[in-house]
Amino acid sequence: MSYGKQEIYDLLNAKGIQYEAIEHEAVYTMEGMAALGLPHEEFVAKNLFLRDAKKKNFYIFVVATDQRVDLKSLGERFNIKGVGFASEKYLESILGVFAGAVSPFGALNDTEGKVRVYVDDRFKGNVIAVHPNDNTASVYLQTEDLVAVLADHGTQVEYFTF
Repeated sequence: MSYGKQEIYDLLNAKGIQYEAIEHEAVYTMEGMAALGLPHEEFVAKNLFLRDAKKKNFYIFVVATDQRVDLKSLGERFNIKGVGFASEKYLESILGVFAGAVSPFGALNDTEGKVRVYVDDRFKGNVIAVHPNDNTASVYLQTEDLVAVLADHGTQVEYFTF
């Protein structure tokens, strides 16, 4: 099964997870997200899809929008040799999304278990807003519910502190 926007909504409904989906124009950057004027901007997550040098291991880092990320430091901290942004080819083939629609929900489309998700612990115990694998909507839900959905799928998910 491929998880697009409607499939994400259906999954959340089937699991009885409370969420709010806000439909909006397509956005491709964090600046575009900010320009939308969505409620509770503090819950909006920035999602980075990264890979190692050999392009064998892939990672989604879910961080607060105000968090600056130094890839070299991140690679050293998580022992990711040659960390860099994954190409659009991998966005499509592994996450089933396109540039601008990266989301932790993309890990649901990872049929080979290549993706590991790291969530900034500032979201723990709070609401988080992420795309439902489509950049024309944002889904607000409890972070623990997001983590549980991913873990139920078999995705490795960890909280981390910057």
